[in-house]
Amino acid sequence: MSSVLYDTPGPRAKRRNVVLSIVFALLLVLLLWWLWQKMDDKKQLEWNLWEPFTTGEAWTTYLLPGLGNTLKAAAISMVIALPLGAVFGIARLSDHAWVRGVAGTVVEFFRSIPVLLLMLFANQFYVQYTDVSSEQRPLYAVVAGLVLYNASVLAEIVRAGILSLPKGQTEAAFAVGLRKGQTMSSILLPQAVTAMLPAIVSQLVVIVKDTALGGVMLGFTELLNSRSTLAANYANVIPSFIVVGLIFIALNFTLTSFAGWLERRLRRSKKSTGAVLGEDTVEVNPAAVGGTFGTGGEGGGPSGFTFKDKPPR
Repeated sequence: MSSVLYDTPGPRAKRRNVVLSIVFALLLVLLLWWLWQKMDDKKQLEWNLWEPFTTGEAWTTYLLPGLGNTLKAAAISMVIALPLGAVFGIARLSDHAWVRGVAGTVVEFFRSIPVLLLMLFANQFYVQYTDVSSEQRPLYAVVAGLVLYNASVLAEIVRAGILSLPKGQTEAAFAVGLRKGQTMSSILLPQAVTAMLPAIVSQLVVIVKDTALGGVMLGFTELLNSRSTLAANYANVIPSFIVVGLIFIALNFTLTSFAGWLERRLRRSKKSTGAVLGEDTVEVNPAAVGGTFGTGGEGGGPSGFTFKDKPPR
């Protein structure tokens, strides 16, 4: 089926697409075979390297605790960064210049600094100016860096999502007497959430992956850091990387799948459910139709229209 953006391929285009698909599949098979051969030559496919992952010790001692710390840091960062980003995103749309200026400065400053540098600064701050214990300090530093960076990015996502809505939404709200705060909370934000959801979820996936930076630089015992300890004990560096990579893929795929389901549910809930009046519901008075609408008859309809029964709601 043709559309504005897509034309139905003809016979030659279909043959070309089939040939390209076959060539791509063959290249992918060759690449996988080459990787398999290289791993086999380096003796990375021997069973003793993969056997630890079939027992409970590698999971209960290393991987699951590391995964728990990854989820803990990511969850705390998400809970703080989401509302903080929404506040700064809305503040950048304020009518007051000083509010826009402060919010814009904060957002642009932290958005321009690498998240790893923010983690290192936060860690040093906790060392010199707080009494946070050395055991908890890596978690605090990771969360602080993730919140500062991702809240500024989410603020831009929120601002862009609100600005993407038609101006008529705001004008109609003002026309019925709503203040700007009421318009933002009751009309603009609920509609913008659905449009922003894919970008927000992408940023949440980034939060999950960036927890690994704290494991590498700050000694935070998240999943990737726990993998290094496991690999040192079992001498299975490559297999451990593969397993941890698959865990990250499964985790982020679950997050994006849930977000996709939530987005579809939000879109369905916003569809109109209004009933259409049939001709057997409304009685038309031809003599009255054609003039201006009056106050309506007994049924509550406009002049010339009378509801036979109570109109559906």
